[in-house]
Amino acid sequence: MSIISFRQRVYTIAQQIPKGKVATYGQLAKMAGSPRAARAVGMSMKCNPDASIIPCHRVVASNGRLVGYAFGGIQTKKQKLLNEGVAFIKDTVDLNVSQWRVTI
Repeated sequence: MSIISFRQRVYTIAQQIPKGKVATYGQLAKMAGSPRAARAVGMSMKCNPDASIIPCHRVVASNGRLVGYAFGGIQTKKQKLLNEGVAFIKDTVDLNVSQWRVTI
C-alpha cells in the first residue's frame, strides 16, 4: 500500500468519526489495514489538507491524551472536543464514554 493511498484511507475513515466521539491513532491504523501504523496516522493528521472536512481533532492517543494539533495547538483541540460533547477526566478524554465504537 503506498503512503498516499494509506493517507487517503485514513482521511476517509476519520471523516466518519461522529461529533462527540474520538478515535485513537491505533484504532484508525487498524481500520486502514495497517495495525502497526499509528505514527503514520499521526503524520497523516499533521498533513491534513482540510480540517473542516477531515476532523483530525477527533483523533487522540491510545490512553485518551491529546497529542499534537497543527490547527491551533492542544488547547484548541480540547476546546473543539468539549464543544462537541466529548467527556474528559482532567486533560484526558474519557475513552469509556467518548471513544467511537465500530466493528471492523
